[in-house]
Amino acid sequence: NMTPSIVFSICSTIVLPQWLLMIVAPKWKWTQKLIRSYIIPVSLAIVYAIYTVKGLPNANGGFDSLENVMKLFTSQEAVLIGWIHYLAFDLLIGSWVLLTAQKKQIHHGLVIPCLIGCFMLGPVGFLLFWVICRFKKI
Repeated sequence: NMTPSIVFSICSTIVLPQWLLMIVAPKWKWTQKLIRSYIIPVSLAIVYAIYTVKGLPNANGGFDSLENVMKLFTSQEAVLIGWIHYLAFDLLIGSWVLLTAQKKQIHHGLVIPCLIGCFMLGPVGFLLFWVICRFKKI
């Protein structure tokens, strides 16, 4: 039986190869195919959709106040949904960062901290890349 803990482990693990490839082999044809196929974010989106349909209708809380959001995330399933959301969107933003950097010919040494930031702190990596892009225009 696939418990939320097992699904958490699987989802957390399947993103790692793409992150690693984006950092160490960004121009490799298989890295590019993986990024452009969206197979990992799509896989995560499927799991997300299943758990959302299955779990959110029965959840306590809601999105209308901080208190209700906190109530919403008191079950394992709801936390799993939130985690998969982060994994999928952080990977999508990391992919966009890499592809955009390659298009703008930004040195990969500058992109690596952005990718690590996207992987670990989501919006912070995006912010760092945004700042780099602003300075590149000067």
